[in-house]
Amino acid sequence: MRLQFFPNNHRNIVKLLGCCLETEVPLLVYEFISNGMLAHHLHVEGNISLPWNDRMRIALETSKALAYLHLAASTPVLHRDIKSSNILLDDNLTAKVSDFGASRHISIDQTGVTTAIQGTIGYLDPMYYYTSRLTDKSDVFSFGVLLIELLTRKRPTVRTSDGDSLVSHFASLVTEGDLVGIIDPQIMDEAEVEKVEEVAKLAAMCTKLNGEDRPTMREVEMTLENLRTTKKHTHHNIATKRYEKDQIVAPYISIEGLTMEASRQYTTEEEMLLSGAYPR
Repeated sequence: MRLQFFPNNHRNIVKLLGCCLETEVPLLVYEFISNGMLAHHLHVEGNISLPWNDRMRIALETSKALAYLHLAASTPVLHRDIKSSNILLDDNLTAKVSDFGASRHISIDQTGVTTAIQGTIGYLDPMYYYTSRLTDKSDVFSFGVLLIELLTRKRPTVRTSDGDSLVSHFASLVTEGDLVGIIDPQIMDEAEVEKVEEVAKLAAMCTKLNGEDRPTMREVEMTLENLRTTKKHTHHNIATKRYEKDQIVAPYISIEGLTMEASRQYTTEEEMLLSGAYPR
C-alpha cells in the first residue's frame, strides 16, 4: 500500500497506520514535498523561470546527493533515472532526489553491473543503452543532461532543424564558444558570462560519449561548489523576489586535474547512438 501524505491529515494517517499494522499490509510513507518537481518550475510559460542562483544551488544539492550514493553510502547505489521530474523541491526550494524504483546497488569492489536497460529518453547514457553495462558514469551522463536543461530550459528530447540531439548540439556550441543562442535568455541577464561558460563546459564533460572521459560525481560536486563560492552579482527582479531564499555558501575546494575544455565529441556514427529510440 502506498500512502500519500497530505498536510493537516494526521488523524487519518494514524488510523491508516494502525489498520496496516493489524493486517500486515506493506506500507510506504512519503514525505510531502510542497513545491513539486523541478521540471514544473523550469518549463513554465513566459520568460521568467527559476533564477540562476536557485538553479545552480539545486544542481549542487543534486550532485551532493548523487556523490553520496556513489561514494559515501555503505553500499554504493546507482540511481539510473536522474531527470528534472525526479528532482523534488520543498518549501525552501531545497532539492530532493526521488524515485529510486530503477536504482541498483553494487558491491564496493565493483565498478558496474550488467543489467536490463532502464531510464528515460533524452537522459539515458547511450553507452549503457548499447552495452547494458551500468556504471556510476551513467548517472553522471544523466546529471550532465540535467545541467544542460537547467542552462537552456529546453527538454532533452528536442532536436535541431538538422536532427541533432540537444546534447550533441550543446557540445558543439560549447566547442565553438557560441552559447548565446541556446542559453536561457533569463540566465544571460542574471549571471556572469564566465560562470555560465564554466557550467556549460562541465555539462559537456559530463555528457561525453565515452564514460571514462566523464568526471565522477564527486568531481562534479566540487566544481559546482567552487563556482558558487566565487563572488557573484545579485540581480533583483520579479523572478528572484519570487524564488529568493536564504542560502548557505559552501567552503571553497580547488580541483586539480579536472580538465574543463570541451571538444567536438560526436562523430556521425556516435550521433546515431544518441538518436536511438531509448525505452522508458
